[in-house]
Amino acid sequence: MDSLTPDDVLPPARIVLPWRPAPSRIDAFERVVAWYRENLPEVPLTTVDTGDVPFVLAACRNQAMADADPDEVVVIGDADTIPEVQSLREAIRAAATSGVVHLPYTEYRWLGATGSADYARGVPLPECTVEQFVSGACSGVYITTPRTWARHGGQDAGFRGWGFEDAAWNLAHHTLLGEPPRRHEGRVYALHHVGEVRAGAGYEANAARMQQYRDAAGDRAAMAALVGLADESLSLG
Repeated sequence: MDSLTPDDVLPPARIVLPWRPAPSRIDAFERVVAWYRENLPEVPLTTVDTGDVPFVLAACRNQAMADADPDEVVVIGDADTIPEVQSLREAIRAAATSGVVHLPYTEYRWLGATGSADYARGVPLPECTVEQFVSGACSGVYITTPRTWARHGGQDAGFRGWGFEDAAWNLAHHTLLGEPPRRHEGRVYALHHVGEVRAGAGYEANAARMQQYRDAAGDRAAMAALVGLADESLSLG
């Protein structure tokens, strides 16, 4: 057997996918799981569902972190999103010691129905049709340790259902950790499923909660209070 290089060796890590079955999401989920098992076979993969109704992504992500050792690297992947392996491995190695959250991409490609059909028939992901390039995306795949996640309050499970939890988290990360999440050159590919309804009283409540994060952005004391961190946590570099 050829000897391993430092780039081949990953720190202790796990992959966790927040997941609740829905008919239109199963195909994407199965393809995402297959990709991880082919490309990171040495890293265990599990799913998480906190049982909240409606489904609460932030709570699932927080639970994924709570279930891991404080300094273990946790890859929290959306169940419809595939990263690129080199960027992912780089981010896992860096996240073990960086003290910030890593995003393994600089470009977010939503393939939609057309691009997902391309992938299903064997077209390589970089060559699949892209229905939308999502500017400013800050979700899809998060990589960090539970210790780092806790240092900036994790994600706010007060965002019920769909919408805004990732953008709010991004502001909290930047404000409390002093920089945005660190990105690694690469792409992620979001596969097709039926979209969630982003309207109604719940969505409006999420939008109002998001405004609180906008108001606190840049103010460490205000943001710490918003996410429920004790005052002494502000001294953590």
